[in-house]
This record gives sequence, C-alpha cells and structure tokens, in this order.
Amino acid sequence: MSVTTFAPETEARLAVARQVADAVLFEGYVLYPYRASAAKNRLRWQFGVLVPPAWGADREEHEFQHTECLMEAKADATLAVELRFLRARRRTVQQARPDGGFQTVPELRLGDRTLVPWDEGTEERVEAVVPVEELLGEGVRVPFDRPAGQDTEPVLDESGRVVGRMVRRYEETSGVLRLSASELDGPYRVLRLTAIVENTSTWTPPDGTAADRDAALPRSLVATHLLMGLGAGSFLSMTDPPEWAKGAVASCRNLHTWPVLAGEPGRADVVLSSPIILEDHPAIAPESPGALYDATEIDEILALRTAALTDEEKREARGTDDRAAAVIDLADTMPPEVLERLHGAVRSLREVTGTGTGTASAPAADGFPDEFGVPRPDTPWWDPASDAGFDPGQDRIVVDGRSLGAGSRVLLRPGLRRTDAQDLFLAGRTAKVEAVLHDVDGGVHLAVTVEDDPGADIRREQGRFLYFQPDEVEPLEDEA
Repeated sequence: MSVTTFAPETEARLAVARQVADAVLFEGYVLYPYRASAAKNRLRWQFGVLVPPAWGADREEHEFQHTECLMEAKADATLAVELRFLRARRRTVQQARPDGGFQTVPELRLGDRTLVPWDEGTEERVEAVVPVEELLGEGVRVPFDRPAGQDTEPVLDESGRVVGRMVRRYEETSGVLRLSASELDGPYRVLRLTAIVENTSTWTPPDGTAADRDAALPRSLVATHLLMGLGAGSFLSMTDPPEWAKGAVASCRNLHTWPVLAGEPGRADVVLSSPIILEDHPAIAPESPGALYDATEIDEILALRTAALTDEEKREARGTDDRAAAVIDLADTMPPEVLERLHGAVRSLREVTGTGTGTASAPAADGFPDEFGVPRPDTPWWDPASDAGFDPGQDRIVVDGRSLGAGSRVLLRPGLRRTDAQDLFLAGRTAKVEAVLHDVDGGVHLAVTVEDDPGADIRREQGRFLYFQPDEVEPLEDEA
C-alpha cells in the first residue's frame, strides 16, 4: 500500500467518504455463513473486477472502468484522487512433517479453528494530487505496478509448537489511472472530468489451455473504485443536477461504475465512483456494530444467524479468514442492547419547540401538544373511512388526455430527479398497469408489471409490482 500523500484537510474529507467506500470494497468479500466451503463463497469478487485484457477479451468481464462527472473548479484548484482495489492473495495450507519439511494439505485443524485454502483480499491504493489545469488537454497518466511475491506464516498449536504454515502467493498486478478534463460550452465554467482505470497486465492464459476465472483473479483489480476530492470548488450531482446542467450530465459516459457525491452531507467537494449504484451522500447506519460483508442482508438477521452457527461451523469460519473470524467474535460477544438497536430506527422524527420561548409547550390535558411540543393537527393524518371511495382495480387517471387503469399499456419514462437508480434500467420498456393507487398525501401511483418479464405472473399473484408516477409513463394503445 502506498504512503498517504494528501494534505491533512484533504485526508480528513476523504476519510468520511472511506467509511462507505470500505463497504463497497469488501461487499461480498465473505458471505454468511462465512465458511470457504459454503457454495456462495466459491464464486467471489462479483463487483468492480477489472481482469487482464487477454483473458477478458472474449468474456463478459471488463478490463477498465470509465467515469465522467462535472465539476466547477476554482482557479488554482487541485484534484486529489485515490484509486482503491483489492488484490487477491492465494493462500495454501501446509502441515509440518516429521523430517522438518512441509506438505500441502486440504485442511489443518487447530484448537479453535480449521485452516483451509482461501483467496485473501489485501487493500491497495494509488494516490495522486494534480492541479486541475494540468488535466486539460491530454491530461495525466498514473501507471502503477504490484510485483509478484510469496510469504509464509508459521502456524503454532496451543503449546507454541510449529504444526504447519500458511503460504501466500501474490501474482503481478499492473494498471494505469488516466485523468483528463475538458471545458464545456455555455455561460457556466464547467469542466467534464474523465477518470479511466485500466488493468494493463500482460498475462495471457498458457498456450493450449482455457484458463478459468480463478487463474485470472490474482492478476485482476477487485472491487475497484475511485475517491476524488476537489481542493477548491464543487462537483455537480449526477442524479439530481441543476436544471441548466441536465443536458451536460446526460452526455457523460459512465461505464462499469457510477459517481455520486460523498463525504459530509451538504458538501459537494468529494465524489465516490463505485461499481455498486449508490445515492448521493451514502452513509453507514450508526446502529451497525461492524462489518458483516453481506450488505444485501439485515445486520440483525446476520448477527442472529451467525451466533446460531454450530461450534464446528464457527471453527471453519474462523479458519477461513481473519475477517470472517472477527464476524464470529462480534456475533458471539454482542451485548443485548447493541443487538436491540439493530431491530429498527426511525430517523424522520425531530423535536419541535414552542414559539417564542425556545422551550417545549406544556402538554395539554388530552395529550396534545405532547412533551416535545408537537400540536394536534386540525384533521387526522389518515382517516380509514376515507379509503372507502377508492378501488385500485377500477380507478382510472387521465395522462396526456388518455384514461389509464388496470389493463392499460404504457411506456416507462422514469424521471431522473426522484427515481430509484434501478428504475432507469426500465426506461423505454413497455408495461401493463395493474392498479391505480392513491396515497394519504393525495398522490397517485401506477402499479405496473413489465411486459416480457417472465416473472410477471408471480409478481401479480404476490402483489409485488413496480410503481411509477403518472408523469413517468406514456400511454400506449391497449391490445385488443
């Protein structure tokens, strides 16, 4: 790992963003039940894998990431860039022989763990600080190389006797980070920043063999992502840009990665470009007790399931990886009050104080305002009787002069400002309206199923629809 070269102020800003970047870096690193023998841990490194060009040419994996975003940089501004990735380190296990030598074995049993072969991930960083003016034109090129190597670690039993060793092998890994910028036409001085990360490894599969993915992974950049901090100025949001910048944002090319504003909320001087689609200013939940490496799951469920593993399963998990061992210890030692915090949290409530005095109003006899000064509304926020006039299966709504209801066909046009990023993949697809729904705030939503979706019948039976607002669809002619 390279030595940090950032100024203290820059390092502090990037440190906030690294909390989320760490979750990206190790997402899927080792999945519950945290054992190498588990089927889901035999196919790893799903996100941000940049493979050697000679291996990825005929496969659906890529040797590069291409990021483009917009920035308003002040004069003499600098750009700090931190490229982060994991390097797969292949570990084998050897047992000590009576003659003083060692032999490779499928497992080595110790008192509290069973050591097995495993691909460990070591974090690598490539850092650069570049004046923005040097990015104009051809930009700058930052090559990097990590040489091959091997190291060994003795394995001791409870009495301190050497009973084996772990042998870790690194393969050579190389790449290049390309940074450039160009000024956009228009009244605003906006620069399009381009950052490209490439795997430049010259490794090729041995002649006459069809090397599998396991052979390419040690030469790959894994979970690749970028942190970029602007010394003076700000980046523009790619998911919620100002009106005048929407056309320029739409013209940006982002391949195999997506940039979002990161760091402290309310600031726009740090961007995280991640292979996992995130929203602006993503954050780790404060209730999370530690890394569990399975972010598609709920911490509470993972902690309970992990604590319920058998002693033998925990032995294998501890022998799989140091990070897996830390998860086991975390689940086994988690205090009840920490586990209770994982059950749920409400973040939308806030204290409301009385006017003029700066203190909460005294509670009324009927309980409103309460001790937090929240007054009783003039009307209830929801009246169950008011739902009697709605029928999702029969209600209709007029869109572009056409009446839409259950059975109508529409073209999906998700809006960039408020749409979930996943919905953008459905832009231009045709769908069938299943229901017209009204929420308690007076809004209208269309429940739809996508045409040609092989799971549409199952979604319909389970009531698991996709939801769009009326201005996100375009009416089509209904089928006869």
